[in-house]
Amino acid sequence: MPTAVGNSQFQLSYQISPIILTGGSAANMPGGMLPILSLTQSQDFSDGLLQGSGSGSDDLDNYFAQFVPVGSVLISQDFGRYPFANQQVAANAVIAQPLTVGMKMICPVRDGGYANKLSVLTALRSTLADHNNSGGTYTIATPWYTYTDCLMVSWRDISGEETKQAGYAWLFEFEQPLLTLQQAQQAQNNLMNKVSSGSAVDGDPPAWSGLSQTVGSPPSLAAPSVIPAAANTAGTGVAAPAPNRVSGTDRFAP
Repeated sequence: MPTAVGNSQFQLSYQISPIILTGGSAANMPGGMLPILSLTQSQDFSDGLLQGSGSGSDDLDNYFAQFVPVGSVLISQDFGRYPFANQQVAANAVIAQPLTVGMKMICPVRDGGYANKLSVLTALRSTLADHNNSGGTYTIATPWYTYTDCLMVSWRDISGEETKQAGYAWLFEFEQPLLTLQQAQQAQNNLMNKVSSGSAVDGDPPAWSGLSQTVGSPPSLAAPSVIPAAANTAGTGVAAPAPNRVSGTDRFAP
């Protein structure tokens, strides 16, 4: 019996309702959250979402949709494509990237036929579109990691040759972006922070030191005067010639 209960909890949490809407369209719900089960099984909440399930089947396998994680990314990093001095520098020149996760929704035609399926998917599409447009986010639960504050990238049909039913399988794609300046700064590792600020970096090869603040002023690039008589010539001790007076007018001798 405990095993059966555990299996049911696992299926309900990770296969039937692993997507939770937060904020946006769910802002007025208790806790600001709305599980996708409330939308895919909307016919079971005829008295309202807050009144609990009504005529829904006790067999979880007969629920409208089952979800399977696809292409979940736990760590995503990028780094320079240029040659590095050594392995230590290469390992430190890494920048964290947003995480992505996909959820495959399998929804075969059940009781009510295609008419019921069309009604559920149309209502689901309308709710998710309004949720996205109002700045809503998603929490995605997988057995190995819970992705919070995700944004929806796409929802598309991926039905293949496994069945003749139209719209049998769908793919929801989400991305967990870097949300705050603090997270973005944490994504830049310790070495890159030092390089950006010009701080010293210990180790081999020789440390990065940046430009020294005590090297003094650089030599002047200004050229010396082109009129030697205008000033004393430095280092020669030769003074400028005195002017001659010609016809009462000061003139420089040639």
